[in-house]
Amino acid sequence: MIHYQVSGNIALITLDAAPVNALGQAMRENLLENLHKAHSDASVKAIVIGSNLALFCGGADIEEFDSDRLWASPTLHDLNDAIENGPKLTIAAINGIAMGGGLELTMACDYRLARRSAKMGLPEIKLGLFPAAGGTQRLPRLAGLQFATDMILSGTPVSADQALESGLLNRVVPDDADFDEQAINFAKDLIKRNAPRRNCSEIEVELAQAGDHFFDQARNAIARKTSGQIAPEYCLKSIELSTRLPLDEALKADVIAFRELLETPQARAMIHLFFGQREAQKIPGVTRDTKTRAIDSIGIIGAGTMGSGIAIACLDAGLPVTLLETSEEALERGLHTVAKHYDRSVEKGRISDDKAERLKTALKGTLDFAALADVDLIIEAVFEDMAIKKSVFEQLDKVCKPGAILASNTSTLDLNEMAQTTSRPGDVIGLHFFSPANIMRLLEIVRADATSADVLNSALQFAKRIGKVSAVVGVCFGFVGNRMFEPYFREGSRMLLEGATPEQIDRVLTDFGMAMGIVSVADLAGVDVSYRVRESRRGEFAQDPSYQAIQDKLYQLGRYGQKTGRGSYFYQGREKTSDPDLITLCEQLAKELGIERRDIPDQEILERCFYPLINEGIQILDDGIAYRSGDIDLIWVNGYGFPAWRGGPLWYADDLGLSKVLDGMNRYRASLGHYGELWFKPASLLERLVAENGKLSAHKG
Repeated sequence: MIHYQVSGNIALITLDAAPVNALGQAMRENLLENLHKAHSDASVKAIVIGSNLALFCGGADIEEFDSDRLWASPTLHDLNDAIENGPKLTIAAINGIAMGGGLELTMACDYRLARRSAKMGLPEIKLGLFPAAGGTQRLPRLAGLQFATDMILSGTPVSADQALESGLLNRVVPDDADFDEQAINFAKDLIKRNAPRRNCSEIEVELAQAGDHFFDQARNAIARKTSGQIAPEYCLKSIELSTRLPLDEALKADVIAFRELLETPQARAMIHLFFGQREAQKIPGVTRDTKTRAIDSIGIIGAGTMGSGIAIACLDAGLPVTLLETSEEALERGLHTVAKHYDRSVEKGRISDDKAERLKTALKGTLDFAALADVDLIIEAVFEDMAIKKSVFEQLDKVCKPGAILASNTSTLDLNEMAQTTSRPGDVIGLHFFSPANIMRLLEIVRADATSADVLNSALQFAKRIGKVSAVVGVCFGFVGNRMFEPYFREGSRMLLEGATPEQIDRVLTDFGMAMGIVSVADLAGVDVSYRVRESRRGEFAQDPSYQAIQDKLYQLGRYGQKTGRGSYFYQGREKTSDPDLITLCEQLAKELGIERRDIPDQEILERCFYPLINEGIQILDDGIAYRSGDIDLIWVNGYGFPAWRGGPLWYADDLGLSKVLDGMNRYRASLGHYGELWFKPASLLERLVAENGKLSAHKG
């Protein structure tokens, strides 16, 4: 785990525990032993703690969070105390990523240097926690209150240059320099000039520039973004302690608060998602020995919003892209969209002019399928119409090289049917991006019946390369995400007819933690888009004349949502206001359909939106369309705005109690008459799990 050597009067302690130098109990114990060895060696004047891996340290071993090993001696607090209060000057040599507990360890050192490409972060808030091993105490002392608060509340890593400017780092080393040599020379220089020890207990947080109402302002600034979450308040309270208590007292208070927070449902939910992201990579038929195909070039068919977004995601990952369209006008529009994106990034200071030009020149446009002959991965992002997509695959089959991966971005259609139009169905896979594709984190990878294991493995690696959270799903209408979205959307629309207002429905859902309410989502996605999807399935809904009646009416009136300035709401740009005519339309439709209007309680809105959604997810699991409940949770958190601190819809159902979900489904099935009989039949797996007192999180699809 650790290499120890002495070079002159400097002890080098080098972490070497793949994959991320996690600070589990064994690593902590080993590191402490080596620290004591250096402390007891009279010839050693300084200690350099570095890493033999490409990163410095990924932080605590999260697998210990549900065991006593997290608190086993030596704890991370014990380790940091031994560094900070030991007899020798200690330098952290940060060669790469330093996250969480790894960064906290460096802050216990006297000095820190890093490669220019290194990133440092305290992402604990993304696990529903706070950096309690000194992050909230030492960072404000070293880097200032504002910098520390922003970094801790966002959980976003900072660059080495940002860390240097703040005072967190003492030196930045160019990437092309010999980093180990630079670290040793830095230590020698500190010894030579008799540099003082820098114990954080002797540093006070500078309050002069913060102002009297700093913490009130910080709370107000994040209130809407973190509504319902408790970790941000724990972060702020702990940071506040750094301004009022001595370091040792504040650290003791942090341990108590961290233990308390770790046991909350929110922390458990977010840790579930962390592990769910790992589990989602474990796919039947894909092993360590499964080969991957080289993906060094991308072809994208369709230069609309989705195609342009996919192109940007690939270009950002360093992949050259060939964009194909059927007309010069459409192609130029797509190329312009991509170029404009990078121009805006330059204007906002996100990238340099040189980088923007490199990215733009990595994109080529074409009207000829033959230009895709040598491309490794082709993604079609054309209109959601089976005939059009099958035509695309027939042409790809003729021109693409053997071994090329042929992917569809379909959101609902039968991938097996598309694959059978080719002579190579094993090369066909679904890559369902979410719009905007360069921003949304989710990628649903659709495994068709014939998709080969190496194509699937290649898709998983491609998703990582372009920075996506991926989950593998099977073939059915809507796959996982959109199939579950259907009952959620259905109930939101039905309750408009029964008497709820768009504002009430959206408020209930956003108060729950959804990124947007369902009525606003429908307007944003496009009333015309959902109408076209329904048109292909009308026969399935004929038994319910009220099915999406209000959305169909809006379509007939040309009220397509934000794009036309009017849907369920009025729009001026993205700003929406109430539309009294919507209520009139709902009243008229309700009368025609014999639906009694009434005041609908908020709790009913919540339950009727989420219980059918959960029930559909359970059926998907039982059908084998998803491998595990965690995959479904990942999809809904990363693609549909379900609050991460609730863990995803199926984790939420487990936490709520499956018996409560079952009782709710049966209650509405009885109370809503014919409508309830149609749409509120519980999934058989839900009934079985309740009878067995089982959990969705333990069930494998």
